[in-house]
Amino acid sequence: MATEHTETERKYDGATDRPLSAAELPRVARLRAGGTLKLDAVYYDTPQLHLLRRGITLRRRTGGHDAGWHLKTPGPDDSRTEARLPLAAGDLRHPPAELVARTRADARGEPVAPVAHLRTRRDLTNLVDEKDRTLAELARDTVSAELLGGGARRDGGPAPARAVTWVETEVELAAGGPGLIEEVEAQLLRRGLHRSASGSKLGRALAGRLAAGDGSDTPDVRDTSEAAGTGATPGSVGAALTAYLRTQYAALRALDAAVRLDEPDAVHRMRVAVRRLRSALAAHRRLLDRTATDRLDRELRRLGKVLGRARDAEVLAERLGRQAAQLPPAGHPAAVGAAIRDWFDARYRAAHRDAVRAMDGRRYFALLDDLERFVSSPPLNGRAERGRSEARRMLRRQRRRTTHRLGDALALAPGARRDRELHRARKAAKRARYAAESVSVLVERPAIRTTRRMKKVQKPLGAHQDGVMGEQALAELAAAPAQRGKAAFGLGILYARQRADARRHVEKAAKAHRRLTT
Repeated sequence: MATEHTETERKYDGATDRPLSAAELPRVARLRAGGTLKLDAVYYDTPQLHLLRRGITLRRRTGGHDAGWHLKTPGPDDSRTEARLPLAAGDLRHPPAELVARTRADARGEPVAPVAHLRTRRDLTNLVDEKDRTLAELARDTVSAELLGGGARRDGGPAPARAVTWVETEVELAAGGPGLIEEVEAQLLRRGLHRSASGSKLGRALAGRLAAGDGSDTPDVRDTSEAAGTGATPGSVGAALTAYLRTQYAALRALDAAVRLDEPDAVHRMRVAVRRLRSALAAHRRLLDRTATDRLDRELRRLGKVLGRARDAEVLAERLGRQAAQLPPAGHPAAVGAAIRDWFDARYRAAHRDAVRAMDGRRYFALLDDLERFVSSPPLNGRAERGRSEARRMLRRQRRRTTHRLGDALALAPGARRDRELHRARKAAKRARYAAESVSVLVERPAIRTTRRMKKVQKPLGAHQDGVMGEQALAELAAAPAQRGKAAFGLGILYARQRADARRHVEKAAKAHRRLTT
């Protein structure tokens, strides 16, 4: 598993002939020569530079204290998250599978290959405090970049590699705080340097391809502040919605790798991001072009269903396993627990494979493209310019929708139809809750009140639905030939238990319904 850390650095074009001094930097006790390093790195990307266009770099570095495979992804301000693996985890032709999985969504499923070979002479200066701690590293980098994959000659042979060279200055924080990097920058600017237009050496080397190649219009949706780059008026419901959509899209994209690597709770969190996106699009449909939102909703719903099968297996395994441990000795709790684990482990593994297979398909990558464009510039109409009044109207609509669905479900006699309608009411409550999140920046108190009330609806209905699903799963499990031994009696006890609290859950939901109507 890759190790991760966050780095904060800035790059400047050129280098200064007049070195910095501790007298110019109040936080620094002295400057100490850090020696010279020779770094050699091969960078990987898709032919369209999908990773670089999103601020991501994947490289194999030899030389220096940090030799190995490095995957850097952009964070807020000047920070970047770096995941590292040892050199032995991959080879020149095949980057480590874990890092490939982490870049799969941003590469849009395309294979990565070497795009540049950079050799760097790094002359280091350490900025240290009175305790001799390194606060920051100041590097003068002389870079020679050999550009790979530059096309083909007319005779069909590979094009010769092209080389570019430059000098740059880099400052990276170690134990120092953000104020130090500002002080260093002030001194570098006084010496005539200026910030590099590119955030990485690879971006500097491939600037020409970035400007000319396909996909150069890849939107930057990292800024989730209200109204950032949207054209929406700050303080409007459209600006709040845009910020919320960007946050949820960023969560979805970030969780792609976690799901592929089967990290704990990743499927659940990605499914929640899908639900939040769908809820926001549905709750605010009056503000948006329905043609675009309906298409997105169809694809998000499909993705949510695929993730849901894996998530349901997780939830039921936990619920039924916990109940199995509480069985009396006559119910053979150990045998029942083992049967449940084996049954649901197999179903989870199959469902997870299906989810990853779907996430490797064209429809999924097309969905990411569509979402990226959509959240970058949502198709808002004039109503989106309204403010708090529109947000409150939306919350009232969602509350009425939940109230009606739950009331209709509670009026039905117990049975399969009521089970289905109670589940639909639960989904309506979730939608209202997530819709409230999307406008909390505008109407904080009504949003908090709506969220609390919807949780009181959601919780008992969720417990009721767990019982329905548990009953169905146990009936299927008990019917399997392998369960005709010790586990059979205990499975029967658990089956009977699934609906034991159904009446109490429905009564709690009815109480929550009465509060919604007041």
